[in-house]
Amino acid sequence: MKYNPDVSSSRRKNRKAHFSAPSSVRRKIMSSSLSKELRAKYNTRSLPIRKDDEVRILRGKYKGREGKVTQVYRKKWVIHVDRVQRDKSNGATSPIGIHPSKVVITTIKLDKDRRAILDRKDRSKTAQPAVTEDVEMVDVSDHR
Repeated sequence: MKYNPDVSSSRRKNRKAHFSAPSSVRRKIMSSSLSKELRAKYNTRSLPIRKDDEVRILRGKYKGREGKVTQVYRKKWVIHVDRVQRDKSNGATSPIGIHPSKVVITTIKLDKDRRAILDRKDRSKTAQPAVTEDVEMVDVSDHR
């Protein structure tokens, strides 16, 4: 059921919006989940992936491999992980693209901006109720 009239539920329009998305939107879409340890530490489920993060591949031929992200290829919707490559017939190696949803981040490349994102997404801060003191109930049925 669609509740927001400003959002289309048309498959055609959603696919067009996805595949013609600008780089800033692709960054958000190309997010990876965090490992269980990082999830417990930062109280965050996922994070947009970036170069120099360390990841573990969860699906496909290279399942179980770990490595550092060497490139985030937003145009092709993939990331390149070091030592995940294939040998070409001319002897050169080419990196194999892996979709970010099929990896889990094991080590985060932290800097000032990334730390701010983690602080903002920290769910333990938003989980506390806003009202801390008790509120007295007032009977409003007799109030006229």
